[in-house]
Amino acid sequence: MLIPVLLSGGVGSRLWPLSRESYPKQFQDLTSQLTMLQETAARLDGMADSGAPLVVCNEEHRFLVAEQFRAQQREAGAILLEPEGKNTAPAVALAALQAARTDENAVLLVLPADHVIQNVDAFQKAVANGLSYARDGQLVTFGIVPVAPETGYGYLKRGDELGPEAFALAQFVEKPDLATAEAYLECGEFLWNSGMFMFTAGAYLAELKRHQPAMYAACEKAMAATAADIDFLRVDAEAFATCPADSIDYAVMEHTDRAVMISLDCGWSDVGSWSALWEVSPRDAQNNYLHGDVLVEDVNNSYLRSQNRLVAAVGVDNLVVVETPDAVMVADKSRVQDVKAIVSKLKKAGRDEAVHQHRVYRPWGSYESLVVGDLFQVKRIIVKPGERLSLQMHHHRAEHWIVVKGTAEVVRGEETMILSEDQSTYIPLGTKHRLSNPGVIPLELIEVQTGSYLGEDDIVRFEDIYGRNKA
Repeated sequence: MLIPVLLSGGVGSRLWPLSRESYPKQFQDLTSQLTMLQETAARLDGMADSGAPLVVCNEEHRFLVAEQFRAQQREAGAILLEPEGKNTAPAVALAALQAARTDENAVLLVLPADHVIQNVDAFQKAVANGLSYARDGQLVTFGIVPVAPETGYGYLKRGDELGPEAFALAQFVEKPDLATAEAYLECGEFLWNSGMFMFTAGAYLAELKRHQPAMYAACEKAMAATAADIDFLRVDAEAFATCPADSIDYAVMEHTDRAVMISLDCGWSDVGSWSALWEVSPRDAQNNYLHGDVLVEDVNNSYLRSQNRLVAAVGVDNLVVVETPDAVMVADKSRVQDVKAIVSKLKKAGRDEAVHQHRVYRPWGSYESLVVGDLFQVKRIIVKPGERLSLQMHHHRAEHWIVVKGTAEVVRGEETMILSEDQSTYIPLGTKHRLSNPGVIPLELIEVQTGSYLGEDDIVRFEDIYGRNKA
């Protein structure tokens, strides 16, 4: 059995302001009508013996993963929740331990959930090419045939040829400077490090135990104490906290004597920056990618994206402009790797723009702030059909709800009422309440909050169908 392992723990800070911690790039439709996570899962469709994927993600993103799989009518073999990010080596160890519970000879295909592959047929053929090596106990990695002297990727040096497009792995190389990258491209012995791997669960765990015994022991202990929670497996937080953090490359692949590299030419990109996204996006005659409400005059070689408002540009070249409802980012296309420095400054200043988008997604739907003032806030709330919020109350605010679309079932204290379009209700401060959507279309309402404190942490939950802890 071939089991895809989808790593969905990244935050994509270099694609800010579109990608945020609470809603990173893998959950967005940046290159097609599917999100990047959905594309990654679909990439294995049609491959023989491919099973349901294991997804490793963090706590906050668990409902996004589940919802995006449901939207595709796709089932996950398991959704493993990391209590904290520890890089790729422990994440894959959790998946390998889960797979080994039923078959330690299961072949794991480890795929970051935020990459682009334009030629899926070439990708599937490369996976098929590497299967025999993985089943033989080798640890397979995929090297991307480079098309440019890229300084944003690590490189793999190929060793002796083992078969068609298969080589011993001679060396891992850090991201080079431009002159070194040009030399790599010219000599033809170096490939981009894709971050994709394939091996049996047993082979990976044996090498991890051999080279990183503390990491292996912590992951084994954490998985032994997993707890089922709705559709998810919660990894034991106390045990996992003791686990060292490291990548597969550093922790295992640089030390093992069982590494094999499969050469892969498939239109791959890790979409790690706005310039990388520009490279894989369709462009007009002036080499521009334009998305949303954008008007240009004498603009070339640029990426302009509007999510909400009109963006107009005149006489610019090699520029990236990204507009969202709460932020506008402007950068020279050659400097977009430095966008993460802006995110660091936002975090240091404690600003919410580093974490949340203007529209915040929850398991029951979403909300967005329309107006924020002293002692009041106006929100637009959307509740999916059949979903409901927790039974809750607030210490510092009252709420007015006005239904603008659909049907709302409202619990307010001891009473329950049904509200339809143009009807409203008032939730006094300190009153237990719950909002549900009993209908078959999305429920939309306007919420006006008034009070001395309007933060999202002013919630006391009494009942919650999504298993969220009381706040």
